[in-house]
Amino acid sequence: MSESVQSNSDIWMVRAGGGGVFASRFLENSIVAIGWGNIGDATAATPDDEIRRMVDAAYPDQKPGTRAAWAGQIRRFVKEVQVGDPVVTYDNESRLYHLGEIRSDAERRTFIDANGEKRVEFCRDVEWLDEVPRDSLLLSTRNSLGIPLTISRKSAAASADLRRRASQSAPSAAAQDDDEPPPADEMDETDAIQEYIEKSGLFIEDAIAKLDWEQLQELVAGIIRAMGYKTRVSSPGPDRGVDIFASPDGLGLEEPRIFVEVKHRPNVRIGSQDVRSFLGGRKQGDRCLYVSVGGFTREAEYEKDRSQIPIEFIPMSRLRELLVEYYEALDSETRALVPLKRVYLPASLSDL
Repeated sequence: MSESVQSNSDIWMVRAGGGGVFASRFLENSIVAIGWGNIGDATAATPDDEIRRMVDAAYPDQKPGTRAAWAGQIRRFVKEVQVGDPVVTYDNESRLYHLGEIRSDAERRTFIDANGEKRVEFCRDVEWLDEVPRDSLLLSTRNSLGIPLTISRKSAAASADLRRRASQSAPSAAAQDDDEPPPADEMDETDAIQEYIEKSGLFIEDAIAKLDWEQLQELVAGIIRAMGYKTRVSSPGPDRGVDIFASPDGLGLEEPRIFVEVKHRPNVRIGSQDVRSFLGGRKQGDRCLYVSVGGFTREAEYEKDRSQIPIEFIPMSRLRELLVEYYEALDSETRALVPLKRVYLPASLSDL
């Protein structure tokens, strides 16, 4: 990208929904957006307490603290953010932070989601200018960016780190932590525990990303074994064929016969040609898994949907979910690749 985000102010973080589900929509439509559009036109609401009254009326069953937090998020987006302010959002699948500048005032817009349902939200136009791999950032910056508030202003240190990394073409392998604490955004109890859960997930993904290619392949094979299959991992070499083969008997005499491709290309999405090449030679009764820590392009998704051979895509977020889900069933060698520790939460906070 040819321009850089301005350096004279802190950066706004706008989350693209839970797990970054709307990140591609943000980027393709050059916008950032938040929900709660069903409360009415908060862009014209004045004074500030009018937004709170609108939220109270739209969500009477929510706790007062939750309604107050939501009203604060809406007020920030429609009133505090200004045209020209820098903004960042995160794409979980590609593990990239995208930096841009706000180009319009807030307005209510309607769109149809992937399930065909109508959603009303508050939007601002954005010019996207730079992108930063998560793995290149300081630990303190990653910690700051992990706060689950829909919109928050990032600290000066985190903002500076994002800008610095945006000018670099490759991740820094030796970044040092500057111990900058995360910003003190107000959160209710639910926000606080959700922050812990989401940050834990991101740091598990960071640990997976640090594996080399052969270790990642062994991790995937270990998860498949924990699911009840026997696996055969190809030996290193140019003519290695499929990365992992799995079946109930380990020989392929019993179905399903599962062929697995593993790609460790951080921040690089797998395209349709890669998918076609992988599917070549597969036959009836075969099942395919394609694991990519860098995610998949939309064209690859189309190729998957058209395939006559069942194929499932496993991006980084799904790989992390499978690792956690089957962790207790993993063999000791696989656990050693990404060591995890069980953490208990108070029962009153765990049902989220």
